[in-house]
Amino acid sequence: MSHLTFAEATVVGFIQGVTELFPMSSLGHNVLIPALVGGSWARDLNVSSPESPYLAFIVGLHVATAIGLIIYFWRDWLRIIGGFFTSFRDGGPHTTEQKLAWMIVIATIPVGLVGLVAEHTFRVLFGKAVIAAYFLMANGVILYIGERFRPQTSKLADEQVAQERQAATDRELATVSPGQRMAGRHASGHAVIRQEEFSEAVRADNRLSKIGFVQATIIGSTQILALFAGISRDGIVMVGGMFRGLSRVDAARFSFLLSAPVILAAGALKIGDLFGPLGNGIRGQILAGSILSGIGAYLSVRFLVRYLQTRTLTPFAIYCFLFGLASVIYLNVK
Repeated sequence: MSHLTFAEATVVGFIQGVTELFPMSSLGHNVLIPALVGGSWARDLNVSSPESPYLAFIVGLHVATAIGLIIYFWRDWLRIIGGFFTSFRDGGPHTTEQKLAWMIVIATIPVGLVGLVAEHTFRVLFGKAVIAAYFLMANGVILYIGERFRPQTSKLADEQVAQERQAATDRELATVSPGQRMAGRHASGHAVIRQEEFSEAVRADNRLSKIGFVQATIIGSTQILALFAGISRDGIVMVGGMFRGLSRVDAARFSFLLSAPVILAAGALKIGDLFGPLGNGIRGQILAGSILSGIGAYLSVRFLVRYLQTRTLTPFAIYCFLFGLASVIYLNVK
């Protein structure tokens, strides 16, 4: 019988947390890395096996990844969840937070329904390493096309975001003296950065709330493709958002906000695997891997929120294509 080791759990756990938010497919990496390492890793970490303890392990990783996301965006989620409940009091979504809350709910429904019906089939049929490698190559092509052929509306949206950010900076410069500003940054640099990010998030939510429920549903439906191991959920949503006219940074934010409920729901629906027979004897490994997964998710989203303000998805496209191609070659000749 296969059994997870702490080495396997910690390595895969951290990789899961990082690749879940980077547009590089966590499921694709979770399928490919064990196959590439071979030996006990290939036996212990076989996602396509219906009775593998790896399934219980992945449940823990998904829950921890979602928690890492929620911790990073906790102030945003307080606003959004508050908007969801106040929308009942106000007779519908009217404010930015109310509209965004319902956009997230509605945009999550398509992938939720398909996942309930077809997740097992997708995992068994397409959870093979070589297939995952081909899909990872396809993910790279999708990311490249998303950047190379981004519509003019998305580029103009980038300019709008930059203008709003500059206007906010100018207002700050006008109201705070240089000495106060420098003293504040030295006293609590991280707190200042997080406050700037929060202000940017509020502006982004104002823009996102204007795209409407139909557009949000179309963008959210692209997550269905991420059921194929190798296709990144966040990557496909970012590309879908840009092709619907969103700026790169707003498309990324919407993908992160959609990720938390989807990932958390995927873990919660299979929580029985974690506490059932599949989790027997490996709960310590699950805990260790989950902690690293949550940390990896937090660090990843913290990096990406700033990275995508000024940089493109092209480096991730190149990585996915080359890693997928190298995996195909290796798995076919070994």
